[in-house]
Amino acid sequence: MYCSCHSFLSRRGFLTGATALAATAARAQTAPRRVDVHHHITAPTWLDAVKKARLDNPPMSNWTPQRSIEDMDKAGTATAITSPTTPQIGFLSAPDAARIARESNEYAKRLMTDFPGRFGVFAMLPMSHIDESLREIEYAFDTLRVDGIGMMTSYGDKWLGDPQFAPVFDELNRRKATVYTHPTTANCCINLVQGIGDATVEYGADTTRTIANLIFSGAAQRYGEINFIFSHGGGVLTAVAERLQIQMVTTPPYKGRFTRDIVDSQLRRFYYDTAQVANAVTIDALAKLVPTSQIVFGTDYPYRTGAEQAQALAQRFGAGDLKAIDRDNALRILPQLRAA
Repeated sequence: MYCSCHSFLSRRGFLTGATALAATAARAQTAPRRVDVHHHITAPTWLDAVKKARLDNPPMSNWTPQRSIEDMDKAGTATAITSPTTPQIGFLSAPDAARIARESNEYAKRLMTDFPGRFGVFAMLPMSHIDESLREIEYAFDTLRVDGIGMMTSYGDKWLGDPQFAPVFDELNRRKATVYTHPTTANCCINLVQGIGDATVEYGADTTRTIANLIFSGAAQRYGEINFIFSHGGGVLTAVAERLQIQMVTTPPYKGRFTRDIVDSQLRRFYYDTAQVANAVTIDALAKLVPTSQIVFGTDYPYRTGAEQAQALAQRFGAGDLKAIDRDNALRILPQLRAA
């Protein structure tokens, strides 16, 4: 005789098991796994210098390690590779810039020690001062064991392909370094449009200026061992890509010196972070211009949150691409994370 109690118990067991499996799957999906390559921190002595120059802002001034970790946990971010935001230290004299860079990098390294596995370091350089930058590269990589270098897209009236920076990039190329870049306001374009903050348009434009400058100066080809990361999906790159691919290579002075294949090969080897471009218009355009393998997760914390970036990306990409963007692409160029 069949007892209905067995059916009830079996169904109850099945539901309990299914619930447990669902919970396990949910935990797996939300377990910290992302690598955030665009995450800003504020070292105390750097903040003092920025405040003295009246270049600070509330997110910068109110940052704490605990707030970073809270945001990371909400977004499922395992590790944030930290860097100071603009203006970094371009406004300081050589001795002061060298000192603040060293203290900021040592502070970032202490975060790695105090919060194991949660933070990495893109070291800051006093880029306007070449000898000091070379000394800091040596200290940052050989003593602090940083993940890479974090620099601005321009310094005064010079972009990253300028010959002035060649000694720095020669050394970084020798080390096969990862170089993360963050936009800033070039001398040309401070308060360019009254009532429109520089971050609204100029930051994106400056990122694209330095991409174009690196390519058409020949620097990008010379420094083929450097892994460049450009913030905010390359700025306005997707809007002007055809000008680089076609117009620049078919008119003087670059006609005969550069081809579309050269331009495309550089655009497709660079990396681009997702901070503030995870919307359908921009991220979809970027994913058509470059392979998904070149897109890396970035948040721009504390100016934006990790959760909003993660949620927006989940609406645009399938599981395989998300896995690559969230973590795997970054691991290719951040070897210390692979070993962790």
